Amino acid sequence: MTMPPPPPLPPQQAGAVPGGPVPLWAPYYNAPFGVAVRRFFTKYAAFSGRAGRAEYWWWALVSVIVSIILNILTNATGGNRFDSHGMMTYGGGSIVISIIALVWSLAIIIPSLALLSRRLHDTNHSAGWIFILLIPLVGAIIILVFVLSSPNPAGARFDRPTS
Repeated sequence: MTMPPPPPLPPQQAGAVPGGPVPLWAPYYNAPFGVAVRRFFTKYAAFSGRAGRAEYWWWALVSVIVSIILNILTNATGGNRFDSHGMMTYGGGSIVISIIALVWSLAIIIPSLALLSRRLHDTNHSAGWIFILLIPLVGAIIILVFVLSSPNPAGARFDRPTS
């Protein structure tokens, strides 16, 4: 009596040792929060490969929460206001928080674009679609539809397996 072949590995396990970690070049579907954030920083400028929905949306949540906290801190420390002459004035501590917010924004722009690129690849779209964001509102809606889409197996063409 012959044994049936083992079931195929799920997509995130492709190239992985069974039971081992998902390789960085492979998409990690249903990635837990901590792993998704770690992969975001580990794949800082990796524009090739794919990213699952969980990996993308966990990072989106972290990014929004950090931005909200920085905005609250800016307003709590005096905020940025216009004086009676229309000039921008800053409260004492808000300058420091504004600089931290600027550094945060500059630090995550490249990895955020890389993650968006990998998410688009997972839906079998070229990273060139990022440029549609230059079209106000319509571009954002199109990208939102793409990142909400299910993975497309044809997106594997964007993978660059490494050992």
